[in-house]
Amino acid sequence: MKFPEYYKNIESIELFDELAMFLGAPEDGKYEIHYHEIVKMAGHSCATVAGAYLMVLMGLKKLYENEIPKRGEIKVELRDKAEEGSIGVSATVFSNITGAAGSLGFAGINGKYTRRNLLSFNTNIVGFVRFTRMDNNKSVEVYYYPANVVYPGNIMMSAIGPQATDETKKTFPYRWKQMIGEIFNNIDKVIEVK
Repeated sequence: MKFPEYYKNIESIELFDELAMFLGAPEDGKYEIHYHEIVKMAGHSCATVAGAYLMVLMGLKKLYENEIPKRGEIKVELRDKAEEGSIGVSATVFSNITGAAGSLGFAGINGKYTRRNLLSFNTNIVGFVRFTRMDNNKSVEVYYYPANVVYPGNIMMSAIGPQATDETKKTFPYRWKQMIGEIFNNIDKVIEVK
């Protein structure tokens, strides 16, 4: 399995999961999640998947500062409805990393480790997503502006649109990967945390 070389330079997300420790996988409850793992989970890499990964990375950095984030103890609220655009893709990435789930999530063990109803949509917020710590109710809103550096629709249309040529179709995967790399190279231009 070969991923783009720049994946190696993408910062990983470290978390502690008390449920994982309780169940012994991993024994110390610590996870280090890498972008390529999220790509495998989503089945592809795109501006939505990259943005969701970065929103979690930067949002949790601000929310926890010098502490390790606690997976399963983070509430995730999205501004938009689940049916809109690719919101479901973002939500899946958020859930995979933070452990927050909707109504079908894990119900817990003896009143602990509940993940159910920690993920919600159509929330009255301004940012794309709000992350809230369950232990102290501190929260951050994260904004994502991919158009500050890339235009995924233009690249996509060069492969499937009426002006597509054999050459643009052939070079599409390379140009798509490079576009996603630009998002990771310009985190300060695409992500804002308040």
